[in-house]
Amino acid sequence: MNYYISDLHLFHKNVTREGKDFDDRPFDNLDEMHSTIKEKWNKKVTNGDTVYILGDMAMRGTQEDLIAFVSTLKGHKIMVRGNHDDIRDQRYKQLYDEICDYKEIRDTLNGENVKLILCHYPILMWKDQHYGSIFLYGHVHNCVEEYYFKKCLREMNTEAFFDRRKGDKLLRAYNVGCMMPYMNYEPRTLEEIVIGSERFFNEQKL
Repeated sequence: MNYYISDLHLFHKNVTREGKDFDDRPFDNLDEMHSTIKEKWNKKVTNGDTVYILGDMAMRGTQEDLIAFVSTLKGHKIMVRGNHDDIRDQRYKQLYDEICDYKEIRDTLNGENVKLILCHYPILMWKDQHYGSIFLYGHVHNCVEEYYFKKCLREMNTEAFFDRRKGDKLLRAYNVGCMMPYMNYEPRTLEEIVIGSERFFNEQKL
């Protein structure tokens, strides 16, 4: 089974109420956040599963603390590196099956084999977007940049746009940041992400 998640920001105090809490995360401190993430992760993921981490696994803390924590998370971990990922320590690098800046894979959605484009940063024009590929990203958290990215996608999915590109498929891109309501601080399958994201944004009328 494949799972996806991004922007956990382990050891970053400012994503909790102990700091600035700029994500509005429901954690009083890092210990509470780390405990919740580890519990949700290991309850769901088995050592035979693969988790694609789309960047910003951690931001602060000593390398020893980070290595100790990540080593307890189950599954084969593949990092699509973000702007805060420091991978200079060889011991930390060895916790991942692969580390890259961009990745293309295949997964299943509603019984259909689909192409996925994985990157930490949102990209408005991604490979094979008009032929059904799905783009997963992070970086923008739940801030105004996410709103504008979604707004651009909606405009590109209008009838006027498709009149110029007859027969093309709707563009589909999903933010897998752990703080998004449909992610809820745990790795999610592609189907969970698609269903949860579309329900959330429809309810928010975004």
